[in-house]
Amino acid sequence: MTLSPYAPIIGLFALAAAFALFSVAAARLAGPRRLNKAKLEAYECGIEPSPQPVGGGRFPIKFYLTAMLFIVFDIEIIFLYPWAVSFDALPIFGFVEMVLFIVAVFVAYAYVWRRGGLDWD
Repeated sequence: MTLSPYAPIIGLFALAAAFALFSVAAARLAGPRRLNKAKLEAYECGIEPSPQPVGGGRFPIKFYLTAMLFIVFDIEIIFLYPWAVSFDALPIFGFVEMVLFIVAVFVAYAYVWRRGGLDWD
């Protein structure tokens, strides 16, 4: 067994790792080091950071629901790519199945929209 078919992939990974290491090292050597109190604090979109409770702050459930909805719809849409690539090879059954899948995604989207899951108050 030879590794010659994998040589371009290994070379690409090595080139990417070398570029990443070089970029970090060059930024460390060439970059300015003028640190002050504002640069050492956590960045919160230009707003002065508010003090957090000792046990950590609690996030509203809307953040988690929005993240879960994004993941669900993102994963569902990813299933469209393999179907689009092999569309010519699939018979009418593949088309009907994808139409049913898109209808199911649309029903879920309409349900979330109707329930106010996409409103950001």
